[in-house]
Amino acid sequence: MSQDNINYEKMVEEALRGVVLNTLQSVAENGLPIGHHLYISFLTGFPGVKISDDLQNQFPDEMTIVLQNQFWNLEVTDTDFRVTLNFKKVQQELIIPAHALTGFADPYSEFSLQFGNGDSKQASGKNTANSRPSNSEEDKVDENIVPPTEKIIKLDSFRKP
Repeated sequence: MSQDNINYEKMVEEALRGVVLNTLQSVAENGLPIGHHLYISFLTGFPGVKISDDLQNQFPDEMTIVLQNQFWNLEVTDTDFRVTLNFKKVQQELIIPAHALTGFADPYSEFSLQFGNGDSKQASGKNTANSRPSNSEEDKVDENIVPPTEKIIKLDSFRKP
């Protein structure tokens, strides 16, 4: 039997990362439609991620942000995006490569994705299985850091055993 050299899983995951970047590009150009807010989870230790040392210390593995009311300077390229958010009343710029993404959701549209990130975990050298944003009272005040949504499409269910 011949070896299957077509890596459909990788192609689908790349296409879905493109959906996230296209969505963000639309938001950068047209603004966020009323009612929508975007949850974006990413590996903080992934190469190319640029966040403040304070955020890196607070979220050493994974972080979830939300784009809703207060975000500025959203810029999107073919490989990453940058955005300025308020963290404890201090504006900070984040740069996030598409390959660092672990999840994306727009609850208004009931649309969400979760990325396998097998390569991302290896590249960052970190295990993100149990890493989630803190739920302390201090963090709950910041609308840009949120727990991930429960409605997630897991790509693993489409993979061959």
